[in-house]
Amino acid sequence: MAIEDTAIAEGLVRPLVRAFFDTRTSSLQYVVHDPATKKGVIIDPVLDFEERAGSTATVNADAILDYVRTKQIELEWILDTHPHADHFSAAGYLRERTDAPIAIGEKVVGVQEFWKRLYNLEDFSADGSQWDRLFADGETFRIGDLEARVMLCPGHTPASVTYVIGDAAFVHDTLFMPDGGTARADFPGGDAGQLWESIQKILSLPDETRLFTGHDYQPGGREPRWESTVAEQKRANLHVADKDAEGYVALREARDRTLTMPKLILQSLQVNIRGGCLPAAEDNDVRYLKIPLDRFRDMSWGQT
Repeated sequence: MAIEDTAIAEGLVRPLVRAFFDTRTSSLQYVVHDPATKKGVIIDPVLDFEERAGSTATVNADAILDYVRTKQIELEWILDTHPHADHFSAAGYLRERTDAPIAIGEKVVGVQEFWKRLYNLEDFSADGSQWDRLFADGETFRIGDLEARVMLCPGHTPASVTYVIGDAAFVHDTLFMPDGGTARADFPGGDAGQLWESIQKILSLPDETRLFTGHDYQPGGREPRWESTVAEQKRANLHVADKDAEGYVALREARDRTLTMPKLILQSLQVNIRGGCLPAAEDNDVRYLKIPLDRFRDMSWGQT
């Protein structure tokens, strides 16, 4: 499902944002571009995966490409905010189709090292070389006339980054919509205290900053939403408003103990540590995903 552009306030130069909502994974994908130069980026694209059949498809990614072509956007980057645990990244596919470079935060190397050991990938290079660029915390880059800044926001994963582009910040899974709260912090390398600090870093941006989340699980069955502001999150986020660090960590850790693992985590991480590229085909020309058995016995079988 694709949603129309966010309007530009009169007299204010800011990026145009187009959201694409994937109903299967409740994921938000974005095309962000400078209206003056038509230069833009894609953030967190989804490669479709049907786990029961073990089949991939490019419905989401092709819809994004159609939009980019229609709007005549010149892609500067394809960006992932972190190695996703609930869907495959389409960054590799989109790089093949557009020649735009792919990028992620430099802390992805630590995530690669963990999952390389888990999957026993002896020949896998856990050095970030699968991406064209590894961004450091605080690094800046241009999207046409817009300045973009990378902000390290660990807690959900140690590699999570927020991209601040003009008056918009793409906060991945750190903050959901105010009625959805915040991301879990119980993945390998996650930490609720770090997540609190990252949330405070995001909420230190100007109150009018537009915040775009990476998921919306539609609390109460409402329609999908993805855009809020710093002021709205401060006032109404059900995990953050009126909390201090101690209270937040207690709430987050208690909530995480009720959660089971995302259903695609063991499939998706072996794709996403490769920059969104599928494993190489074996000598029978078939690609395979590996499932490590009995490595997460302590995970709850509670809610999804």
